[in-house]
Amino acid sequence: MKTTWRTLWQQNDIVVYRDEVEVDRLPAERIERVYLVYRGHGDTPNDIAQTIVELAGAEGYALFEPNTGFAGRVNFERQSFWQERRCVYWVAARAALLPWRLRFGAWRGEANNRAFRRLARDELTGRVERWQLEGPQTWEDRKRRRIERSRPFGHASGAHA
Repeated sequence: MKTTWRTLWQQNDIVVYRDEVEVDRLPAERIERVYLVYRGHGDTPNDIAQTIVELAGAEGYALFEPNTGFAGRVNFERQSFWQERRCVYWVAARAALLPWRLRFGAWRGEANNRAFRRLARDELTGRVERWQLEGPQTWEDRKRRRIERSRPFGHASGAHA
């Protein structure tokens, strides 16, 4: 039987369910950064290859594969929260190098069973520090910038001011 995953807001926590059983709870106030690792242009939730949530202190990181719904549901339900926090960053998948054991889960057929994982801070911090980040930038910020770039001369409007 296929494992199902979902994430949702419950009050001020992001709750992770596996087969409708709660497996973890991330208090929103403990979130330091959210890294949306994207393929293509990163313009739609379907472009998100993985979401990595950096938590405060020794709590480390939480990794979410697309089938958990984090990039879609959790981000869109509380846009004002993300806008206020200014903690969402974007990174191209080709530049977001992860440890080998995290790169090949889908290839080995583990993606569905390991769609959510917690990692110790020391497993990712050195790698994340080398990523070229875009942001902080919410979905709305990103959409607005994409629209500005698509307009003739829109990308240069502030360059000569």
